[in-house]
Amino acid sequence: MSMIIPRKKFLSLSLLGSAGLFMGKSATAQEKQRPAPIDKELVKEFVLKSHSDLNRVKELFWQQPGLLNCSWDLGGGDFEAGLEAAGHVGNKEIAQFLLDNGARMNIFCAAMLGKIEIVKSILTAFPNLKTSKGPHGLQLLHHAKKGGDGAKEVLQYLESIGAQ
Repeated sequence: MSMIIPRKKFLSLSLLGSAGLFMGKSATAQEKQRPAPIDKELVKEFVLKSHSDLNRVKELFWQQPGLLNCSWDLGGGDFEAGLEAAGHVGNKEIAQFLLDNGARMNIFCAAMLGKIEIVKSILTAFPNLKTSKGPHGLQLLHHAKKGGDGAKEVLQYLESIGAQ
């Protein structure tokens, strides 16, 4: 059985729906609210511990999973996430834990971990990134060197294309 809606009611419903679209709001968007920002000191501790303390990184992550991709603002445009902290000191164990739990991979960490296929594909698509600076101004060569033997192929590749 078909339902017939009077023209006037149809138009009013259509206009109400359109008004919501024009205002950029929907019922679900209005109902959803962002959680409060994570405490800056907690972010700072997570990033600092991501350089060297896997057990504390795990504790903090299980306590507050939102720390996974948080960045600590050191000032002057220098931001560092836990993965980047592990990356620039060559801490593969912490980097792998963070990646296993959904951290966002970047070219600097890929270089440290010896992920040649990732590094090559990014630099093929965006060649000027070979001089890009990561946290603390540290560049790709630094990260590849911190990767040790496991990143030798990446280091050789970066050197061959004039990366810094």
